[in-house]
Amino acid sequence: MPQAGSDSRPTYLPMEVCNILGGQRYSRKLNERQVTNILRLACERPDKREGSIVEVINRNNYGIDDNAKEFGIKVMNQLALVDARVLPPPRLKYHQSGREQICNPSVGQWNMNNKRMINGGSIRHWACVSFGSRLQWNDVSVFCNYLVGTCNNMGMQVSETPCVDIVQARQGNLEAVKNIYRQSAQVLAQQGLEGQNLELLFVVLPDGPNASDCYGRVKRLCEIVLGLITQCCLPKHVQRAGTQYLQNMALKINVKVGGRNTVLENALLRGIPLLTDKPTIIFGADVTHPSPGEDMSPSIAAVVASMDWPEVSKYTCLVSSQGHREEIIADLFTEVKDPQKGVIYGGMIRELLLSFYKANKSCKPGRIIFY
Repeated sequence: MPQAGSDSRPTYLPMEVCNILGGQRYSRKLNERQVTNILRLACERPDKREGSIVEVINRNNYGIDDNAKEFGIKVMNQLALVDARVLPPPRLKYHQSGREQICNPSVGQWNMNNKRMINGGSIRHWACVSFGSRLQWNDVSVFCNYLVGTCNNMGMQVSETPCVDIVQARQGNLEAVKNIYRQSAQVLAQQGLEGQNLELLFVVLPDGPNASDCYGRVKRLCEIVLGLITQCCLPKHVQRAGTQYLQNMALKINVKVGGRNTVLENALLRGIPLLTDKPTIIFGADVTHPSPGEDMSPSIAAVVASMDWPEVSKYTCLVSSQGHREEIIADLFTEVKDPQKGVIYGGMIRELLLSFYKANKSCKPGRIIFY
């Protein structure tokens, strides 16, 4: 039975009395296939977009449009010209052990060839689970070997063999992930490494439309319930992973395990105004609201803050849920009255400031930049 009201106050109508007019805007969340089709339709190169705009203007002929004349509107047939300038790209500093230590990005692009991460992270214990039904165990094993080799070549320290054997699981069988987590803990305990846990799980997602659903469920289980870092990939990339794809994935993994890929050369030289002259912390905050039609879900607030001054390239993130569609971040600053201690101040900002203080050897920020 069709629902015409909201989720909190639903109004149901019989199917036979309902008619849907064509051409309406669909305001609810789109599925993965629909999002892909919209992006493909909306994504145009600048010259093509310019041509389509000019075509619409010429076709509509606003110069003789009665409505435009009535409101005194005149529409030119050419696009407006605006003076602009291209800012020089920042020079990037990489580790001195690489053949290229300084990089000058060109047109917003550069690669990791002949470069090594400025601070490579360490992964002693990792594992892999594959939900790809068309992949053979050997395909996944070869991919993991290539990926680990790429990470080590770029400056990380990653164990060459997994903590437990690579597991192939049925689509949606998250019990396999829990088994890997438990099994790895047992293996490490047998090796006399009690207290150490699995540090990274490679996840090969299922084929087709099930990948998106599996991704969300894996992330929720691993990073919220188990406290386990994950790196997901699609089966098509496992089968034909090129150098650039492996390098990009290595950069993601390095940041997740606490490493830094690159820093700004000007930051090291203390040459960035309002940033490097005295200890500075940079905050970024935003609130993500539920999709249209979801009337009961909470909004999610996130605040990030830089931890490494003067480079400001390493960030810590805090996430908090709050009331439905509330734009003001509720946990940014908190006050709690304690009978013994009096007023106790807390919140996300205080926690991040304390993290900055510890990360910078008891140095307090002299300036705060808040986005």
